[in-house]
Amino acid sequence: MAFFALHMHQPSLSRSAPWRYVTFAALYAAQGIPEGLTFFGIPAWLALNEVEAGPIGAYLAVITLPWSFKLLAGPLMDRWTFLPMGRRRPWVLFGQLGLILSLLLLGVVPAPLEHLTWLSAAGFLVSFFGAFQDVATDGMAVDVIPVSEQARANGLMWGAKTLGTAASLSLSTWLINHHGLDAAVIALASGVTLIMMLPLFLRERPGERRLPWMRGTASPEALAMQVGSWRDIGITLRKAFTLRGSLAMAVGGFGLGMLMGYMDALLPVFTIQRLDWSNEAYANTLATAHTVSALAAMAVGGWLVDRLGHVRLMNVYLGLLLLLSLGVALSHAQWMSKGFGTALIGVSQVLIVFLMVAYLATSMALCWRRVAATQFTLFMAIGNMGRGAGAALIGPARNGTEWPGTFLVFGGLVLLSAVVVQGINVRRQQRALDLLEREHLVRETP
Repeated sequence: MAFFALHMHQPSLSRSAPWRYVTFAALYAAQGIPEGLTFFGIPAWLALNEVEAGPIGAYLAVITLPWSFKLLAGPLMDRWTFLPMGRRRPWVLFGQLGLILSLLLLGVVPAPLEHLTWLSAAGFLVSFFGAFQDVATDGMAVDVIPVSEQARANGLMWGAKTLGTAASLSLSTWLINHHGLDAAVIALASGVTLIMMLPLFLRERPGERRLPWMRGTASPEALAMQVGSWRDIGITLRKAFTLRGSLAMAVGGFGLGMLMGYMDALLPVFTIQRLDWSNEAYANTLATAHTVSALAAMAVGGWLVDRLGHVRLMNVYLGLLLLLSLGVALSHAQWMSKGFGTALIGVSQVLIVFLMVAYLATSMALCWRRVAATQFTLFMAIGNMGRGAGAALIGPARNGTEWPGTFLVFGGLVLLSAVVVQGINVRRQQRALDLLEREHLVRETP
């Protein structure tokens, strides 16, 4: 009894809101650390070394692919886990460990500027484990974060990820320029290792084991939510995903991913090859924009979702991004003016970060908890398919248009996304999910 009482009083994510906020923010920061290098630092470095837009876009498309494969990881985590350690936590730890090792592997690519294929392959592996950790983290978040905390938590999570990306981008760019790629990946892997201490020592729920050889048991909540077979997962997911709100979120998420990936590829090429910036100037400016937008998102991003509503707020951000694309395209005579590139990066990143907070909160609100990892992962995987497609689109857009037209293509992606998200109604979706849960309990109860 004394042992059980001790376990019950140790911190657990399901019972402590402060630990939930800290842990999920840190885990999202751990996702941002490798992204700062692979999605932003390396493309800027390639652009500085006169690599053209097409190969840079191809590299980004390759390292984005694993984020599309997340839809395979979600069912795996819903079906199998080591419940005495928690429903999602064992997978979180596995993803963190793989992320550390794959980052170190990226540092041993020989002459990366001459071997873009090997660089892309190593970046693919980093993204694979980053995506794996992301699926486990999202599933655990849906499991243990109450609906009333989800918008606030998503603001903190995406803000922390953006801060991790900003710090990683600035630090890794400096290290690459002065000490080489290997020094950069060692520093970033060390940061991810420190963050791993949180899920290593905190439990999902009271009474669970921290490590496999320790004492503890599976919690009743985890046992009740565990899906018994692949058939159950398939049937439950089909019911949840064929709802109107789920379908609209899937298509809209692909569009949002496209505009994000397109901008990822566009900014380093535009600022370095058109505005004659150095890669350090680009990295530091983008890192500053990420930091400011992250702090703002952590402070008010979730509150705005609660205050204005999920879809209404996405409409506001998409409208402002459309105005930004039109404004840049029409003001090409001012592009070399002092502060123009900085303003473009700052405004675009603030809007994209706030849009992603609303997108994540909306996706989470549309999920059925029984298959949360699979359904939420499917939303994110479709969005990341769009991100890869958007990055790959930069090559054809640059070859087929002048610079103003390149920004108009971005505006077209924004407009298409705005049209699709009008089919999302969060309250109607939650009523439908409540009905599905009641029907499920009636069928399963003897």
